[in-house]
Amino acid sequence: MAVVDLAYSELGRPDAAPLIILHGFFASSRNWKFIADKLADSHRVFLLDLRNHGASPHHPLMDYPAMAEDVRRFMLQRGLTRASLLGHSMGGKIAMWLALNAPDVIDKLIIADIAPVAYSHSFEKILSALKTLPLAALSNRKQAEEKLAEAIPDLSYRQFLLQNLVLLDGHYRWRVDLDIFDRSAPYITAFPDAGNRAPYQATALFIAGAESNFVKAEAVFPLFPLAQLKTLAGAGHWLHVQQPGSFLAAVQDFLCA
Repeated sequence: MAVVDLAYSELGRPDAAPLIILHGFFASSRNWKFIADKLADSHRVFLLDLRNHGASPHHPLMDYPAMAEDVRRFMLQRGLTRASLLGHSMGGKIAMWLALNAPDVIDKLIIADIAPVAYSHSFEKILSALKTLPLAALSNRKQAEEKLAEAIPDLSYRQFLLQNLVLLDGHYRWRVDLDIFDRSAPYITAFPDAGNRAPYQATALFIAGAESNFVKAEAVFPLFPLAQLKTLAGAGHWLHVQQPGSFLAAVQDFLCA
């Protein structure tokens, strides 16, 4: 399995307990900077760009075993024998897969609005809209946003996706490889078969948005029997953005317990 050396930023004291933050699909470490700044008061925080995202290298394989191995390699390279993991969405599935396969390297495990199951939603419409965006005809980002409005009506989600549109030498291009994303999307919505792997036998915190339906107890407890489930009112899937105060409080309480 080819391992990718991940781009990252580091915050907090070097002698503090390590915490690794793993972002979701189409996101990057920059989306977690506000949360990381707050958590750096008590932890040595590593903000990772996962493979094919942000400033990390592109690779044609993007599934959870490969991405979990990237994180494991990152830890080994920095001498981190154990670390706490905070993963959102895709990043949460990476954290769960690592916890199931290498539980000894996990200190505290926090999963944000995702469960270890396959979901039925598809990224096909979104990826099609992004791939057909006429980059050569764009003179500003506002035009891109308007052209995507019909296919992606949620303004905040359009703006989130367009963080991957960059201006280089006067021309717009995608920072991510949309063909890799297209091929990999079925793996991202799925979760690997745990087979005969033992359930994770330490406590884990699963934080869900009350307006999201991604986390259900029956999907969590078979593999994470000691999990604690917390639901945030007024939050959907982007709970760390929609309710940052209550999200941070839940994370800090669990990390410091």
